[in-house]
Amino acid sequence: MNSQNSLLKRIKKDEILAMEKRFRANFINSISGFKSVGLIGTISKTKQTNLAIFSQVFHLGANPALMGFIVRPEISPRHTLENIEETNYFTFNHINEEFYKQAHQTAARYEKEVSEFEATGLTPHFENDFIAPYVKESHFRVGLKLEEKHELSINNTIFLIASVQEVILNEEIIEKDGYIDIEKAGTITSSCLDSYHVTKHLDRLPYAKP
Repeated sequence: MNSQNSLLKRIKKDEILAMEKRFRANFINSISGFKSVGLIGTISKTKQTNLAIFSQVFHLGANPALMGFIVRPEISPRHTLENIEETNYFTFNHINEEFYKQAHQTAARYEKEVSEFEATGLTPHFENDFIAPYVKESHFRVGLKLEEKHELSINNTIFLIASVQEVILNEEIIEKDGYIDIEKAGTITSSCLDSYHVTKHLDRLPYAKP
């Protein structure tokens, strides 16, 4: 451990601010570690589908079941946000190793009239009573409804809170205590803005008590 500590470098705030813009973006996007990454599927009132990759999606609570995610400032068109505000519904689809390159491509700035499903070769799938499209290639899908929208003044990002409406997955990956083995679903993770990783289960520990 001591030998590892001797290699550590302390980088102060002023040094971070002095970094080249793209270098700083990659650097700061990396410091939070591995992140959940998935595809958010939406549809407009005119039935135009949209698909976009997001790594700022997270658990907010189990009762009620809530998820949140962050949308960057509205400097350029945000088709995902526009569609969610129009319909209130969207999907979150886990990404598998088989299509992560296609998922990454959804980050390209396509025109609103272009569906990322079609542009990347991924397949929209609709459940009968749910308006937003799922990704057929995904093995783990979540249907969500917008509940709250908050604009964060510190950096002009937008924080959306959504309630879980349904979960679509293989029942075999749900263990007796409710734990879902997402590794068995083939779910991958990400770091920074463009790095993708498969996982290796380390352990499950008992509930921590004093």
